[in-house]
Amino acid sequence: MTTSKIRLWTVAEYHQMIDCGILTPESYVELLEGRIVEINPQRAPHAATTQRTSDYLKSQLTQEAHIRMHLPVTLLTSEPEPDIAVVQIDPKAYGVHHPTPEEIFFLIEISDTTLRIDRQEKALIYARANIPEYWVLDVSDRQAYIYRHPTQEGYKSETVLSDSGKIEPLNFPSVSLSLTEMFLP
Repeated sequence: MTTSKIRLWTVAEYHQMIDCGILTPESYVELLEGRIVEINPQRAPHAATTQRTSDYLKSQLTQEAHIRMHLPVTLLTSEPEPDIAVVQIDPKAYGVHHPTPEEIFFLIEISDTTLRIDRQEKALIYARANIPEYWVLDVSDRQAYIYRHPTQEGYKSETVLSDSGKIEPLNFPSVSLSLTEMFLP
């Protein structure tokens, strides 16, 4: 019995497919551990929570970080497009490259239909890339999953907070962020 082989793509090959027009903005895909994966369409609660969270973070982290929404970050074997990436301020506005792990403070995925993927698959990808902190905002249950201390096996720490909780990001210890401001009223 023979088994099928799956062809995994490198980040460079993925970029070539974009440059050649094989993948277009209408493709709605991201690269996850060498696999080209379709991105789910956004329902209204997901989109509104993403916008609300991004606006809030911009107001709280002005001059300290750049807040990117639905834009790629480049990891070793992946190029995901997290809902929100809180990254170092780049004088070239990331016009030369997408943020890399060394430039990422934390990532956020907003979850209304992808909770298992966000908490398991993406958490492992981000931990292996050494992203220091990763949050999943669960729109349905109004909870935040905060992952910290990455290892190659996943994050060592998972904290679950209700929508009334507060978060002090690792890279911004003097900032206390209210989840009430991130979730829809």
